[in-house]
Amino acid sequence: MFTLVHPNLTQETVAYNDLIKRTPLTLLYFYPKDDTPGCTLEAQEFSSLAESLQTKWVQIIGVSKDSPTTHCSFISKYSLTPYYLSDPELILHKQFGARWEKNNYWKIVQWVIRSTILVNNTGKIIKERKNVRASGHARKVYDRIEKNL
Repeated sequence: MFTLVHPNLTQETVAYNDLIKRTPLTLLYFYPKDDTPGCTLEAQEFSSLAESLQTKWVQIIGVSKDSPTTHCSFISKYSLTPYYLSDPELILHKQFGARWEKNNYWKIVQWVIRSTILVNNTGKIIKERKNVRASGHARKVYDRIEKNL
């Protein structure tokens, strides 16, 4: 179970399978950390496109290991409109290959790979992009969805 934070700052406990069944398509974008420069830029870009994507039956969900409380602060501070999912154990990150481990001086360090995954309501991956740059990525994703739908 995961905690989903709505743009109106309410929280809901959801199972991944129930979450993706809400709309025909779900765009999961994985990012390292709330309220950092690159992640904020990417969140604002996805936020500006959220309404247009919703008219195409695509829900946007930002996924990070941050807590629901941090997500609420992030949404409130920047008036973000996508949903945000808290994945503290990196379960979805691992499932979609959005993290990697590195042995750094005998200590295992986990890194989040900035990724975007488009899935249908049965969980089938339609499109995925890994190791993307934050700036301009949301527009590229939107243009690709617009072209293919």
